[in-house]
Amino acid sequence: MRLKIMPPKKSLSVCRAPLILFLCQVMSALEVPLDQLENLVQPPTITRQSPKDYIIDPRENIEIQCEAKGKPPPSFSWTRNGTHFDIDKDPLVKMLPNSGTLVISITIEGKAETYEGVYQCTARNERGAAISNNIVIRPSRSPLWTKEKLEQITILKGQSLVLPCRPPLGLPPPIIFWMDNSFQRLPQSERVSQGLNGDLYFSNVLPEDTREDYICYARFNHTQTIQQKQPISVKVHSMDELNDTITANLSDSEFYGAKSYIERPPKLLTPEGRTSHKEELRENVLSLECIAEGLPTPSINWTKEDGELPINRTFYKNFKKTLNIIHVSEADSGKYKCTARNSLGFVEHTISVTVKAAPYWITAPRNLVLSPGEDGTLICRANGNPKPSISWLTNGVPIEMAPDDPSRKIDGDTILFSDVQESSSAVYQCNASNEYGYLLANAFVNVLAEPPRILTEANLHYQVITDRPAMLDCAFFGSPIPTIEWFKGTKGSVLQENTYVFHDNGTLEIPVAQKDSEGTYTCVVRNKLGMAKNDVHLEIKDPTRIIKQPEYKVVQRGGKVSFECKVKHDPTLLATLTWLKDNGELPNDGRFTVDNDHLVIMNISDEDDATYTCVANTSLDIVSASAMLRVVAPVYDRPNPPFDLELTSLLERSVQLSWIPGEENNSPITDFIIEYEDALHEPGVWHRQTDVPGTQTTTELKLSPYVKYSFRVIAVNSIGRSLPSEASEYYMTKAAEPEENPTAVEGIGSEPDNLVITWQPLKGFDSNGPGLQYKVSWRQKDGDDEWTSVVVANVSKYIVSGTPTFVPYLVKVQALNDVGFAPEPVVIIGHSGEDLPMMAPSNVRVNVVNSTLAEVHWEPVPLKSIRGHLKGYRIYYWKVKNSSKRHRRHVEKKILTFNGNKTHGMLPGLEPFSHYTLNVRVVNGKGEGPASVDQVFNTPEGVPSAPLFLKIVNPTLDSLTLEWNPPSHPNGILTAYTLKFQPINSTHELGPLVDLKIAANLTSLVLRNLSYNTRYKFYFYAQTSAGSGSQITEEAVTTVDEAMASRQVDIATQGWFIGLMCAVALLILILLIVCFIRRNKGGKYPVKEKEDAHADPEIQPMKEDDGTFGEYSDAEDHKPLKKGSRTPSDRTVKKEDSDDSLVDYGEGVNGQFNEDGSFIGQYSGKKEKEPAEGNESSEAPSPVNAMNSFV
Repeated sequence: MRLKIMPPKKSLSVCRAPLILFLCQVMSALEVPLDQLENLVQPPTITRQSPKDYIIDPRENIEIQCEAKGKPPPSFSWTRNGTHFDIDKDPLVKMLPNSGTLVISITIEGKAETYEGVYQCTARNERGAAISNNIVIRPSRSPLWTKEKLEQITILKGQSLVLPCRPPLGLPPPIIFWMDNSFQRLPQSERVSQGLNGDLYFSNVLPEDTREDYICYARFNHTQTIQQKQPISVKVHSMDELNDTITANLSDSEFYGAKSYIERPPKLLTPEGRTSHKEELRENVLSLECIAEGLPTPSINWTKEDGELPINRTFYKNFKKTLNIIHVSEADSGKYKCTARNSLGFVEHTISVTVKAAPYWITAPRNLVLSPGEDGTLICRANGNPKPSISWLTNGVPIEMAPDDPSRKIDGDTILFSDVQESSSAVYQCNASNEYGYLLANAFVNVLAEPPRILTEANLHYQVITDRPAMLDCAFFGSPIPTIEWFKGTKGSVLQENTYVFHDNGTLEIPVAQKDSEGTYTCVVRNKLGMAKNDVHLEIKDPTRIIKQPEYKVVQRGGKVSFECKVKHDPTLLATLTWLKDNGELPNDGRFTVDNDHLVIMNISDEDDATYTCVANTSLDIVSASAMLRVVAPVYDRPNPPFDLELTSLLERSVQLSWIPGEENNSPITDFIIEYEDALHEPGVWHRQTDVPGTQTTTELKLSPYVKYSFRVIAVNSIGRSLPSEASEYYMTKAAEPEENPTAVEGIGSEPDNLVITWQPLKGFDSNGPGLQYKVSWRQKDGDDEWTSVVVANVSKYIVSGTPTFVPYLVKVQALNDVGFAPEPVVIIGHSGEDLPMMAPSNVRVNVVNSTLAEVHWEPVPLKSIRGHLKGYRIYYWKVKNSSKRHRRHVEKKILTFNGNKTHGMLPGLEPFSHYTLNVRVVNGKGEGPASVDQVFNTPEGVPSAPLFLKIVNPTLDSLTLEWNPPSHPNGILTAYTLKFQPINSTHELGPLVDLKIAANLTSLVLRNLSYNTRYKFYFYAQTSAGSGSQITEEAVTTVDEAMASRQVDIATQGWFIGLMCAVALLILILLIVCFIRRNKGGKYPVKEKEDAHADPEIQPMKEDDGTFGEYSDAEDHKPLKKGSRTPSDRTVKKEDSDDSLVDYGEGVNGQFNEDGSFIGQYSGKKEKEPAEGNESSEAPSPVNAMNSFV
């Protein structure tokens, strides 16, 4: 019999412990709950592993994951290419602690190619061995494009064109896109589009397709690099342009009269022929493509023979030239037809699709936990196309080669176990494979003999709403499977199924809980090895109900509406009421107010037209009710103001006010607002007294003492408020003692020997009588002194002098008037004034972290010496002199403050190789204390800045003189200068690099034995013992040979040469005169007439600078990024304003170019490389050549 581990089932209770939820997740996998049950063993289980096909970045360390769990914890071993991989013999390989994960460190030494291969991990303990998949490790590759010479493509308008991309083969394959040399994406359309193979297809070309910079880019995502193909130049001619060219070269009677372009029916550019075949794997994306040429531009349509395209899985891309079907299955096999059509005809192509399938699980083997003598089954069923074969392994060894087990019988994809014993425990592997892949699953058989154990937390309390189901959990474990019984109460009998539902996982379900269902329930579990029990407690709560629901309302714009929602709930539960608008939160608008069970909306607008819902919820249930608000155009008006106000029943603390309502203006009055004026204290200011319903015209008003009252009334209807009524007569109430004391009482000293007591005085309305004064009392908090009191006038401050420094005081302020005192006031704690701290921090220590950072430590001062509120510590530091001893000067002191009771702080931004002095002071609310003893420290040397300048003077045939000034910030003692230089040829290629070391005391150098008439590039930087500083670059040219220059000048001054040039000029003048005379005599000739009739403003003259048609030129396969531009000296190109640039295809805008010439950020329009190394490999390593693939 198969052992089941009983997980608890989720109930409606919110009182469930997190432990139960965790057990639900663990137990559902039929595993021993190791975290809850100690001293139980379990075979290993692989929990994490690297993917089967693992492509790594060759620039980073290799990490091959293998994690497993089991008890005892498993040990790990690896095979590589089928043989044992001894990681101890390779210093670059290590295994992480308590893990099987391998880390191969290749960033410092070693090559990724060395570790290519097939790896497999084994996790083993005393109960068996689990194995990982075969993990194939391959480094990614991003090779350079093959160099090629591309001729300009000349084509007639209307013809089709395919620009090949043919990117280099990479691992994984690159992503292809086309851009121009300004890094802007080339626009695509139904006429121009990119195929799946990366080629750029033109169904027909137009003159605007003429350009010299069709560039194909290949993006290798794994290494975050981009390679580019050499630019392709395309020139589109129209027939008119050709006619004009031919006319200038043919006789008057000849003329080329063809049409400018020829319309034609569609023809497929890809795929070729009428049929083709496509094979795809199950669950992959099936991509079918048809691209056609023709004029007008054809449109593409897709159909499937004998079936429909799947609606939810079919997507079109590339202007419907590409059909994508996601998650393909065997049912998607069949014939797909694409039709290209324009106004002149159509062409069809049929693609036969066959969907194959790598193995996939039908039933993966599950872990078995059995008790001795029980039976069980492991089932491994997989499908695929072709049908996969099933093979079994045990503990990583083919089952045919494993030791015999009499309890085991193999029947194809099933292993049958009978009468198992503890020795039957093992890990079995099922391998399902066909020609397209394989599946490997580990499943263990664990034979255990365990008495029952209850996993649910003891004495859980459940709360359930009346008439709802109650789920009482009793998760348990045991081997053999225990039986379970439930009891109610201490002496209750076994519960029966006629009232209750018993779940296999031990949960007791009460389908309809009632009040009499409350009580204590006990679950008892037993097997032949023992028993266990647990108590749980159930409480039944009343449901939450809405006894008055909000009602449908129709309100005019600018009006007011109120929704009411009254709720009744169980008194032992806390209920909350929330209002929603259209199932969302209420707007954050002051017009919306929620008061208890009412929602009020003021000044209603059309946007308030919505459904409003009140939601009442407790920890156990939730109910809601909704009502609609319809906002209509205003029809009615606000009411007229009330009139005839009258005061009656005049008492000391109350008065009766009555009035007559004004005209309602067809909208019933809903409320009256009563306002009052205190003419004695605030004449002319009206305050809101109370609101009364619109059906009421009299009300009793509560009054305060010593106030001269006058009242007015405002009527309110659904449209708005009326104007105020006329004011009533005045009524003066009698005086009484104050009912309130001043607020905001504080005691803060302003000087070391005083205490300033302040408060917020009472308003005149609250004085309750004449002669308002304040009794101010104080005494030391920690002393035995009596209260000292003083009565002051109606002010807000009193100063106590002669106090000790910074001592806590008890302070209170009581109001009084001519009638009497207010109630006893609240006592607050204040402090007398602060004084400057008395002591300086001691034991100040400085730890220099590096050349620009130091850490300062100090001992805090005693709290009593602070004499105030501690604000923090302040460090004063300054640079005394420069350690290079070139000059000595004092600089401005710098200050850093560290708040609170700190004992250390960091000083950033220091200058290297400098002498500093600092001291520390404590700070309170009054100011700073005395400074500590000055501490002196020095910062170590740093790298220098760049030399101030580098000049090249006195160029000769074979020498140049270099002059420079030392760095403005040497940051140490200069040890040497380094000069590197290399020649630049006419194609901007860099020659061999020469490296020279120069003494630090020199400021000039003569370079001899240089090549004449040659440009050189120089790199120059200074060094200290800390390293090399920033470099400065310069270029200069040696002079040309003087003898050669003189010979060139002599030819131009020879007499025979001058005579020859004059004769040629005279001959040209005579020919021009003859042509002019003949033209005037002959009049217009046919070709001229045709030229006038076919004048084309689009025809452009030859360029003035070089007399050519602007054809693409290539200097040794390298071309500037943008014609007519020079690259700035910092080797950057300004990014054009565009929403679609090459930056979008890198991994962030802060990248750089890799050493192989691939792009990861900045652009360069000028080529620089070091030919000294002759780099022609697929992975260019030279930093100087970092931009070659982008020029």
